[in-house]
Amino acid sequence: QVQLVESGGGLVQAGGSLRLSCAASGGTFSRYNMGWFRRAPGKERRFVATISSSGTTRYYADSVKGRFTISRDNAKNTVYLQMNTLKFEDTAVYYCAAAGGRFPTPEVADYWGQGTQVTVSS
Repeated sequence: QVQLVESGGGLVQAGGSLRLSCAASGGTFSRYNMGWFRRAPGKERRFVATISSSGTTRYYADSVKGRFTISRDNAKNTVYLQMNTLKFEDTAVYYCAAAGGRFPTPEVADYWGQGTQVTVSS
């Protein structure tokens, strides 16, 4: 069993930055492709970014491309999401997820964190 714990959320003004972290324990972190997803109030969970197990391949949602960066440190069992130039519409609960052998999707992952709230004030 892999446990994922997100941190780093909070309240920030539009245009500001936050860095989310997701610490993994209980498994071999370097075997998993990781992803960040978010759920805005009243909406379904949506894809934000994913990164391959080695960190060499990354994908981003069009809405965050150029503003968010996903990265990982396999020595620290942690995946990060650097969020810059935040917008009001980035307000959501952000979740990290892990998947072995495929990239996680909003519907399918092997493990999910509990989420961290990001609120962007306009």
